[in-house]
Amino acid sequence: MSGDLAPGGQPDDARPELRASHADRDRVVEQLRIAAGDGRLTAEELDERLEAALTARTYRELAVLTEDLPPAVGTAAAVAKPKDVLRMVHHGGNAVQVGRWVVPKRIEAAVTGGNVKLDFTDAVITADVVQVDVVVRGGNLTIVTRPGVVVDTSEVAMVGGNVHNRPASPEAPVNLTVLVAGQLLGGNVKVRGPRRTFWQWLRRAPRRPG
Repeated sequence: MSGDLAPGGQPDDARPELRASHADRDRVVEQLRIAAGDGRLTAEELDERLEAALTARTYRELAVLTEDLPPAVGTAAAVAKPKDVLRMVHHGGNAVQVGRWVVPKRIEAAVTGGNVKLDFTDAVITADVVQVDVVVRGGNLTIVTRPGVVVDTSEVAMVGGNVHNRPASPEAPVNLTVLVAGQLLGGNVKVRGPRRTFWQWLRRAPRRPG
């Protein structure tokens, strides 16, 4: 029955072969995030389904990603609400967020004897601002940006370290501001853009005169 195949927020009689929109994908992404927050999906399952949702072309492809999950409660606007807090707590290890991940409203990272890395290169941005609260002892904080992502590190207290914040490209409109606050003891803060591949570097390298 076609009504069973419509992703959350779509009419019950939507045909499964119809093309999905960006809004359709966003609704399913948020439903998956909520399910993971409730313990219904593992981190690996969430990553796999997010990748599939963001590349889905039809209602059918989206529907199979949530068919084993309870329906979202409330209106479509409520489903689109981003996750409030992402907590990353590690003792003697690294806290890393890379790849295609959904940016929450707030990130809390506490690491002892390790590093924190937040890579926004392929992240899914759901809000204009994200607050990042960090406590890092004996390690470094690295934030990888992309055009449109700016980072404010003015509220970070440093003990025995340095802050290196490379400004974002001024040509790109800002779509995410990362506000960083907290403490770093015996480490550094580094904000940089994504590293170029060898071929990107080669194309940008100046040509030698013939």
